[in-house]
Amino acid sequence: QVQLVESGGGLVQAGGSLRLSCVGSGRSLSDYAVGWFRQAPGKDRIFVAVISRHNISTHIDSLKGRFTISRDSAKNTVFLQINSLKPGDTAVYYCAAARSFSLLHSGQIEYWGQGTQVTVSS
Repeated sequence: QVQLVESGGGLVQAGGSLRLSCVGSGRSLSDYAVGWFRQAPGKDRIFVAVISRHNISTHIDSLKGRFTISRDSAKNTVFLQINSLKPGDTAVYYCAAARSFSLLHSGQIEYWGQGTQVTVSS
């Protein structure tokens, strides 16, 4: 069993930056592909980025360049760095884990975190 706890969200002005953290417990996150999804008000949850067990990362094309996923295995933590925030980035950001990159990317998630709210003011 894996527990995922996100943190780092908050209220930020447009143009600012945030670093979201996803801390794992119960098992090493290095055994999983770990990703970030986000859900804006009234919209479906969408894929944002994923990092594989071998630390290969991929990001949704529309966010590439502003969003960067990374992993610190010693801290059992995966990060999402978000720069140049826009009001359209306002959403609840969820951390997720799956046994493989392809499973996570296709939405076949084993574990979800509870989410962290990011609100961007204009």
